Amino acid sequence: MAFIRFVIFGGGVGILAGFAVSLLAVFMPWALANAIVTVASTALCTELHARYTFRKGRGAGWREHWQCAGSATAAYLVTSFAVGVLHLVQPAAGTATEQLVYLGASGLAGAGRFVVLRLYVFATRGTRPVRRHGASAVPVQLAA
Repeated sequence: MAFIRFVIFGGGVGILAGFAVSLLAVFMPWALANAIVTVASTALCTELHARYTFRKGRGAGWREHWQCAGSATAAYLVTSFAVGVLHLVQPAAGTATEQLVYLGASGLAGAGRFVVLRLYVFATRGTRPVRRHGASAVPVQLAA
């Protein structure tokens, strides 16, 4: 279920980010537009993922924002590389082709980000006693 929520929130923001990058790229270099949109969309997604995707019951703290920024930096590099290769191969690529490449690279990077966020950034940490008939409580490490 968390992956579906991740796709809905992250994918929705990602699609909006794709359009925002295209609009900003009219006024500045594409890589700069991508960097600006990546920062803004990462902050928004971190909050959405903390509250809804991974159901932390609160907004993201500074630790989560910095850790998400690290995974978003990797995603930024993937999308920039993909669009950079597109521009080398097809210098006059249209906006639709650019969007297709950008969103494809974003999808691949997003799958990797989900794993990092799920297992590291928003992982449930703690212990809970498990009771068995006739046995004492044994602490068990929780992992979500």
